[in-house]
Amino acid sequence: MIITLKDGSSLEFNEPKSIIEIATAISEGLARMACAGEIDGEVKDLRTIITDDCNLTILTANDPEGLKVIRHTCSHVMAEAVKRLFPDAKVTIGPAIEDGFYYDFDHAPFSREDLDAIEAEMKKIIKEGHEITRFTLPREEAIKLMKEKDEPFKVELIEDLPEGSEISFYDQGGFVDLCAGPHLMSTKGIKAFKLISSSMAYWRGDEKKARLQRIYGSAFAKKEELNAYLEHLEDIKRRDHNRLGREMDIFTTVDVIGQGLPLFMPKGTKIIQKMQRWIEDLEDYEWGYVRTRTPLMAKSNLYKLSDHWFHYKDGMFVLNDDLMSDADAHEDQKLYNDPDVAMKNAQEHVYMDDKGREVMALRPMTCPFQYFVYKAKQHSYRDLPYRMGETSTLFRNEDSGEMHGLTRVRQFTISEGHLICTPEQIADEFKNCVKLAKHCLTTLGLQDEVTYRMSKWDPKNPDKYLGTAAEWDVVQDNMRKILDEIGLEYTEADGEAAFYGPKLDIQAKNVYGKEDTMITVQLDMFLAERYDMYYIDANGDKKRPYIIHRTSMGCYERTLAWLIEHYAGNLPTWLCPEQVRILPISDKFLDYAESVRKELRKANVDVTVDTRSEKIGYKIREARLDRVPYMLIVGEQEQADGKVSVRSRYLGDEGQKPLSEFVDAIVKEIATKEIKEIKVESNNEK
Repeated sequence: MIITLKDGSSLEFNEPKSIIEIATAISEGLARMACAGEIDGEVKDLRTIITDDCNLTILTANDPEGLKVIRHTCSHVMAEAVKRLFPDAKVTIGPAIEDGFYYDFDHAPFSREDLDAIEAEMKKIIKEGHEITRFTLPREEAIKLMKEKDEPFKVELIEDLPEGSEISFYDQGGFVDLCAGPHLMSTKGIKAFKLISSSMAYWRGDEKKARLQRIYGSAFAKKEELNAYLEHLEDIKRRDHNRLGREMDIFTTVDVIGQGLPLFMPKGTKIIQKMQRWIEDLEDYEWGYVRTRTPLMAKSNLYKLSDHWFHYKDGMFVLNDDLMSDADAHEDQKLYNDPDVAMKNAQEHVYMDDKGREVMALRPMTCPFQYFVYKAKQHSYRDLPYRMGETSTLFRNEDSGEMHGLTRVRQFTISEGHLICTPEQIADEFKNCVKLAKHCLTTLGLQDEVTYRMSKWDPKNPDKYLGTAAEWDVVQDNMRKILDEIGLEYTEADGEAAFYGPKLDIQAKNVYGKEDTMITVQLDMFLAERYDMYYIDANGDKKRPYIIHRTSMGCYERTLAWLIEHYAGNLPTWLCPEQVRILPISDKFLDYAESVRKELRKANVDVTVDTRSEKIGYKIREARLDRVPYMLIVGEQEQADGKVSVRSRYLGDEGQKPLSEFVDAIVKEIATKEIKEIKVESNNEK
């Protein structure tokens, strides 16, 4: 057989060879570094026997898939260490992930001291240098083996596999684990690792199943790479908005108020206010939107009409629920399946709880409310596109395990909008929605931090969506054409669409690498019919409009979290709740400081005076810790000359300037929403 290597050279063998044997034939050094092999593009264990001609690449720690093998083996070493130290712990799964690995155990929570002890035991196992061997068993024998080892989670995993399956295991010095691999040849191949943290996780991600303890770790080929990664983690902790936002007095949470219900402090409220006023003025005065203000709740009829009730009721806050049986709920849904009679049924039916109170729900979206704003009067084709914007407060009953800081909450506010268009207008309006979103991202300095995803329906689960496969194909093809005309680089994902149409999702990752949707632009091809929306065309006939659902900046809370992490709390000057702090050298200059403050306030600059009787060095340090972009120091010379001594986070000591010059400069910076480069090092750690 002929083995073609990555560089184009080839080796010929007269008998089958394992990947590790071929690596050894190339060089002993390569064999020592080998982690896995890639056969015709597929990653395989080093023990895999090759019998036919193929293309082979030997993967090392320098390859992402090779590093993944090191981390996967490290997770098994960790599992062995846990079983040595905590024999009653039950093992479950332990995969490699993007930045490391984890393993879930059925055990009491692990402390940092426990993790340190596990690390020490792992080092012993690695030093022992056990050879790692692979073997397989028939399904029934595999189940028997795991039952003998009293590992019920492994038994469950095997029982889920088809009968007749051949099940693979790995043995490292007597510790046997169910695994598909691949793995290193020996535990000695692990050179640098660290256990990072532990947290609770549900078995198979199901909150109705066992609560497990997940230990996270990471591993690298070199100690230097591990140290760089650990420093990166420290930077992440410094940037984490959930910590930093509280330190900066931007928001807080209170147990007696509830999880996912943040309280915005005055500083945080000021930031949100600045963003909200910017977006509303931008949409209304530059992009042709009209502003609406609609209720925070509605009767269940409204949500049934849109189908949200039947798709998302579990995620809604329902008031006075009538608690229908499944059979009654199924019959009730039939009333809204036919768009021709859905509106009539919504108007006629009354839903009450057992005390005679109407069934209501806090709104999880704004679209149907704005539809009725549109329907309040008849519209001609000349009135379209009709662009409605609203600063919408929404409510979603998120699971407790999903909530985090400001990124996932139960009450949030978004820059929501709905555009009612003719078919001829839909492409241009969609493009303009994307253009507006990109403008907002650029203004915030986040344009390079996002990716774009076309979210499509799932053809394998058509019952989750309105409409037919043919209708979905048409609208998805139209969206793809629009995105290609824009020249957008995007991926496609099945099963991520809204139930009423595909969408463009603008995605970003938080400091921990978790991806969230920040902005969406959606095409809706069904709800206009359900809500009996129409316009009068040039011939005087009634026609159904197309609808675009979109956000211009997305969720204010999530965007603020993103900004805090991106800028490590040093927000652009225009967004800062305190843009200037005046620092009088002594009480003798308080009057001058106050006169400076008044001049800045006349120019709508957010400014304060530090009136405390503290040394100027202390005041400067406090202002820096509070991430105030500009400090104005005033003393005898400044007062005499009508000047201020400027210190900024951008350039440090900028020297004395005439007050009028400073006012003009900062007013321009704020008005243009300039994002200035920070050219001096500063320590913002409290």
